[in-house]
Amino acid sequence: MEALTTLWAGYPLWVWLMFMVLVLVLLAFDLGVLHKDQHEISVSESLKLSAFYIAAGLAFGGWVAWYRGADAGMQYLTGYLVEKSLSMDNIFVMALIFGGMGIPRALQHRVLFWGILGVIVMRAVMIGLGAFLVAKFQWVLLLFGLFLIVTGVKMLFADDTPRPLEENRVYRFLRGHLRLTPTLVGKAFVVRGEAHGLAPGWWATPLFLTLILVETADLVFAVDSIPAIFAITQDPFLVYTSNIFAILGLRALYFALSAMVERFHYLKYALSLVLVFIGTKVGLTYLHDQQWVGFHITPPVSLTVTLGLLAGGVLYSLHRTKH
Repeated sequence: MEALTTLWAGYPLWVWLMFMVLVLVLLAFDLGVLHKDQHEISVSESLKLSAFYIAAGLAFGGWVAWYRGADAGMQYLTGYLVEKSLSMDNIFVMALIFGGMGIPRALQHRVLFWGILGVIVMRAVMIGLGAFLVAKFQWVLLLFGLFLIVTGVKMLFADDTPRPLEENRVYRFLRGHLRLTPTLVGKAFVVRGEAHGLAPGWWATPLFLTLILVETADLVFAVDSIPAIFAITQDPFLVYTSNIFAILGLRALYFALSAMVERFHYLKYALSLVLVFIGTKVGLTYLHDQQWVGFHITPPVSLTVTLGLLAGGVLYSLHRTKH
């Protein structure tokens, strides 16, 4: 029992175990109950599942506020909103990957589900590294802030034209180095060649290649989103939990959003402003901690501004694309 109360990154071990058990229960319920049969997920089912995950994420935020105080709850919620919003671009990329690979909708949930397991591990490693750097070198926060401001400005002027999958370097590399079956083989990621008229040994299917491409896309987007959340809070537990809950809900929402991605065309302008705002916030926070400036942006103000910018971006997008 004493081991469970040992602090790890500022939290007792039982808190971390509770979170991981909760995530595993949600995933088991998703795969074992809701999707034990492979079927095409409708927009209606996608919205219901997403609402379920959002409710779970918000309930966890309520527990954080009760356990660690209102400021921690607001930091968690702000990080949750930012991660969910920044991952919107990831949905557009995933839609292009599925389309380019010719993956039917009935198999897309399988790729997204197993991809989550990779995300849980990958984000843990990246967030652990980020937490170490911030704890060791506080000035890294200034670099995070500058990076976010530059990224936000670049996003304003970025070219939205989608590129063919064949131009993706990871795709070209994998196509040249993996033994791939010519077509999909049911829901399998890998198969034995001799069972399908191919050379003996293990063969990867296009579904496995798709899984790697989706994971690679998430890694690229994490480079933006993780500094953004560290700019909101340096608490590793809040950073990690808000990340995972946002990703769980967003992948559930994929099947609804992928059907209407064009309705959110103007959201990127709101996201770019959010990145600039958060980059400015973390810079002011660092300067305030060093007593070089006399003010900083508090968690309630940060949450209000972030929510206002994102809501404005969504509403403006829906208005401009209503026809």
